[in-house]
Amino acid sequence: MRFLKLTLAYEGTNYHGWQVQRKSDGPTIQGILQDGLKKLTGEETAVTASGRTDAGVHAWGQVAHLALQSKIPVKNFPRALNNVLPADIVVRRAEEVSADFHACFSAREKTYIYVIYNKEYLSPFWRRYACHITGILDVKAMNSGAKMLEGYHDFRSLCSQKASVQNFKRHLRSCRVRKKGAIIMIEATANGFLYNMVRIIAGTLLEVGKGKLAPASMKDILEARDRKAAGPTAPPQGLCLFSVKYT
Repeated sequence: MRFLKLTLAYEGTNYHGWQVQRKSDGPTIQGILQDGLKKLTGEETAVTASGRTDAGVHAWGQVAHLALQSKIPVKNFPRALNNVLPADIVVRRAEEVSADFHACFSAREKTYIYVIYNKEYLSPFWRRYACHITGILDVKAMNSGAKMLEGYHDFRSLCSQKASVQNFKRHLRSCRVRKKGAIIMIEATANGFLYNMVRIIAGTLLEVGKGKLAPASMKDILEARDRKAAGPTAPPQGLCLFSVKYT
């Protein structure tokens, strides 16, 4: 048996997230990958990701692992698998790993980027990859608010109430907001993220940018440990899983 680590990029627009669901719910990234692997190797293979992405969310550096018996050389594996995958899912790299490697549990750090298109009219080229906001945003205030979220905190206020975890504490190593032209990017790096955490951070920082919340209110939001204290959940198309790091 061989064990492979895949680095994947995908456009999530046409998919109901990463995880395989009922066929009636529509296609998923995991389902399409597993179908492609069966077509390529003839094997029924389960693919496990570093984390589930929601419907409409994109990835540049998603990581997944799998076990199979195929003799296809690892250097040829990305090209071979890409030949049977749709154009909106791409295997960027394949590596041989040990049997104890786990795409999720072995991960030490993840980086997400949330993109906002801040102009009166949305460019058609960005409609699938950014949240469109027409009013002027105070990026300096947003960045100040983002910095207050850095560190080891209980992020219960900044995750979905559907999150089924016992521990809401995470170390947000870095959170910053940058602007170039019409594009505003929120970049967040942490040792792990809760369900919808980045989208809720983005939605809350947008409230800061609009002047509805003060940057200093981030401290109160964290201390409240109540989802109702934070801003709305930003739409999925602006979110991209940029990278996953391992030791």
